[in-house]
Amino acid sequence: MQLELRDGEPGPVLGRDAGFWLRGTGVRALRNPGRCTARVRIVTPRARTVNTPRTPVTEWWRNDMNSMKNSEIVAGPASGQTTHTHRLHGLAGTGFIATLAAMAATTLAAALAQAVGVDFEIPDGGETIPLAGFAVVTGFFSVVGIAIAVALLRWSARPAQRFLWTTVSLTAISFVPPLLSGANTATITALLGLHLVAATVMIPTLARSLRTQGRGIVAHAA
Repeated sequence: MQLELRDGEPGPVLGRDAGFWLRGTGVRALRNPGRCTARVRIVTPRARTVNTPRTPVTEWWRNDMNSMKNSEIVAGPASGQTTHTHRLHGLAGTGFIATLAAMAATTLAAALAQAVGVDFEIPDGGETIPLAGFAVVTGFFSVVGIAIAVALLRWSARPAQRFLWTTVSLTAISFVPPLLSGANTATITALLGLHLVAATVMIPTLARSLRTQGRGIVAHAA
């Protein structure tokens, strides 16, 4: 069972037989990130005994208080087959649209760079990178990003946070090949900029979708 904080950020994940206190904390909801049904037992403090005459109203109040002393919530898995499949499809659809946008953005940026004199020539291979090559490479690595997002949504309790850390790290690593390519300064700068363009389109879009799809709220805290 995972706690969700009032600002929408994921809280700690609690294991079997864990106990926690809700009143006065920053917890607004509980979610079940696992595949099995979770059972949450809610225990409220017993009310102090008050000497009041037994009337229909006071009898109802006593019965109501007794029924609230020890209650239970059964939380189905947030990754139930139907719900989980729906969320995966939603994430994949968002990723597909973002991939098309990233491909168009990088191709347009590469065309503008060529228009101002960037040749995109790689000395090692002696070839010039065509515009179609930028679209293909962007599409391939965008699909890799979608696969990472889907895997994290499926198996991680904090998919959005882990996705950000993973993709930002991979983006930083992707700067190494252009720097080692031996191309001129203008080409290296343009290639680094194109990497940032694709990352700027894909990473925030998928991270936002993970936050939306990853919330499986099962109970609200008073």
